[in-house]
Amino acid sequence: MTHEVLLTLQGLQFDQREEDADKIETVTVGDYYKKNGKHYVIYNEITEGFEQPTKNRLKFGDNMLELSRHGLINMHMVFQENKKNLTNYNTPFGQILIGIDTRKIRITEREDNIVVDVDYSLDVNYEFLSDCHIRIDILSKDSSKQKGGFSLS
Repeated sequence: MTHEVLLTLQGLQFDQREEDADKIETVTVGDYYKKNGKHYVIYNEITEGFEQPTKNRLKFGDNMLELSRHGLINMHMVFQENKKNLTNYNTPFGQILIGIDTRKIRITEREDNIVVDVDYSLDVNYEFLSDCHIRIDILSKDSSKQKGGFSLS
């Protein structure tokens, strides 16, 4: 895996009926490294209507995923298989208490590609909001060029 990566984040949020699923997808470039057996990806995100970027850090390994965000939005979300974690989600519009009850984390690692799938339920201020799925696809930037992929630089 190279230092420069192409990162695709897909989020799926299910309402009471699965046909009412909301899908969100973000594609960006980031920096990847591995330290002490954990994988890290650092990338910036721009929110429409705001100039200040949000710096994001993904850390994952051993059935665990952490997402830290600093800037316009500040939070630290922890996904641990078969465990519920609470976090404060600080936005420009106020603070929200988020509960993350993680059911399953799958990490598939190949030479130039890592895919992380997370199934969890989300609650806001102790009230169930929805069942969710996140898919994080990390592809070596060199590999994406060879396969005729994106160029975001």
